Amino acid sequence: MNFSQRVHRLAVLPQRIRGMFNLNDPRWGRGDNNNEDSSKPDNSAPEGERPSPPPAPEQRPRPSSQQGGQPPDLEEVWRDLNRKLSGLFGGGSGNGRGAPPARNGGQPTEPFNPGKGVFLIAGVAVLIWLGTGFFIVQEGQQAVITQFGKYKSTVGAGFNWRLPYPVQKHELVYVSQIRSADVGSDNIVRSTGLRESAMLTEDENIVEIKFAVQYRLSDARAWLFESRSPSEAVIQVAESAVRDVVGKMKMDTALAEERDQIAPRVRDLMQSILDRYKVGVEVVGINMQQGGVRPPEQVQASFDDVLKAGQERERAKNEAQAYANDVVPRATGTAARLSEESQAYKAKIVAQAQGDAGRFSSLYTEYQKAPQVTRDRLYLDAMQQVYSNVTKVLVESRQGSNLLYLPLDKIMQGVNGAAAPAASGDAAAGWLRRLLLPHV
Repeated sequence: MNFSQRVHRLAVLPQRIRGMFNLNDPRWGRGDNNNEDSSKPDNSAPEGERPSPPPAPEQRPRPSSQQGGQPPDLEEVWRDLNRKLSGLFGGGSGNGRGAPPARNGGQPTEPFNPGKGVFLIAGVAVLIWLGTGFFIVQEGQQAVITQFGKYKSTVGAGFNWRLPYPVQKHELVYVSQIRSADVGSDNIVRSTGLRESAMLTEDENIVEIKFAVQYRLSDARAWLFESRSPSEAVIQVAESAVRDVVGKMKMDTALAEERDQIAPRVRDLMQSILDRYKVGVEVVGINMQQGGVRPPEQVQASFDDVLKAGQERERAKNEAQAYANDVVPRATGTAARLSEESQAYKAKIVAQAQGDAGRFSSLYTEYQKAPQVTRDRLYLDAMQQVYSNVTKVLVESRQGSNLLYLPLDKIMQGVNGAAAPAASGDAAAGWLRRLLLPHV
């Protein structure tokens, strides 16, 4: 068989395979049609050279397995399969005894070669086996490839290929997904009668804490191979971290003052422990549940009373602070004003005293020169100062009448208006009296 015939056979090989192994073929197990094909005239010869058709052979009844629509015989099915395989790979009848001559005087076909068929089947099987190594990694995933159970590599999203099973296999891991784990349950511990979420504080009190840990994977290889049960490891690390944080706080601070500081401290401590254990986890956040930090149920009522008292204390403290903030600045301002007024009054009195002393010294000098004149002058000045601010009633004594008319209404108005100046007049009269008495 020349090269062109081999190329033609390879080209029509898929069609022949589909046709020969078609399960809908009614001729399976019912013999071949070689006799029918040989009885057909050869149309390839010229019209003048066509041989006369042979006489019709005697019609023989077919086996019972081919009549009445009964199922084919298994032996005949096996023979048909062998014959079709022989025709596929060798082009002959497949009887294993050599190639019979072709119909109508054609060239004899090559005998069936079992080695070529086995090699072809093995090649197809190898291609199918290699094709099982293709896989797709979705966005947000990573594929960890292992070779004979040992870590080989990590690949990201996309179309990838690995050596097929059992040499290599892969496992998909979601690395961008936010996972959550609840810490602290309401299960009662029989030995203590407390919940599993109960823990001790620094002052040896008991509080119950419930929260949720949100995390995502940072290293797919570490998540699969560094820990036997990474999910349980995250929960255990969270419980250990929260007990360590709460154990360094007092009950009052854990329940009220520093309650908001528990979550960030637990997160930082968890991340450091997980990094040290190489779990491949990044802690995203700690969410304290509603009523997540609370005292045990047995003392809840008493604690509520204490909490209310503390709140009342804080309220009174805030009110007192607000009152102090209002009063202290005003008192400080008043004190500063009084201090300034006293300083001004002091300066005024001192200056006035110094002026009076200087004036007295000058008057004394003049008095030594003319004592009587100076006394008269001082007396007149004092009387002028005294009588200038008082109500005066002039009575003419020369009439000799005992009935005097006094305008009391005007006198009272004058008294009320001159009350203050009278004080200064009294002071002047007293000063004049002290000045003149030693010389009278």
